[in-house]
Amino acid sequence: MTPTINRRHAVAMLLAGLVLPGCGSAAEARPFRVQLSEAEWRRRLSPAAFNVLRREGTERAGTSPLNREKRAGTYHCAGCAKPLFASRTKFESGTGWPSFWQPLTNAVGTSTDYSMGLPRTEVHCADCGGHLGHVFDDGPRPTGKRYCMNGVAMTFRAA
Repeated sequence: MTPTINRRHAVAMLLAGLVLPGCGSAAEARPFRVQLSEAEWRRRLSPAAFNVLRREGTERAGTSPLNREKRAGTYHCAGCAKPLFASRTKFESGTGWPSFWQPLTNAVGTSTDYSMGLPRTEVHCADCGGHLGHVFDDGPRPTGKRYCMNGVAMTFRAA
């Protein structure tokens, strides 16, 4: 049975601190291959990338240069360089964020995110746990998925 969240449950979760941004995600609680201290992540990442990858922030729509990237290649995690998405799976979603219909095999993990009060599926890097964005069921064929990713959480390497 799928649990439902009503307003009373959402308020209770908020008061319990379960929905506050920056309180840590389910992804942060798991052991990952790449583990660094907060200070090490801050040294490795730009402030914007740190906010997204380590604090589950969101970059402003339409600001990523990766939105306009059209070359063949691979999108990698900006935190640990793990390959995440092939350029052939990228599509223009009109959302202002780079969108893909499928990640590479074993590239990402998911967890349930209640930060907006309702459950959404968060996408994180399988190697470092960095927050990448969210996946929705309104994408194109063949998967019907829209992996809506923060561009600042990724780098691009041309083929």
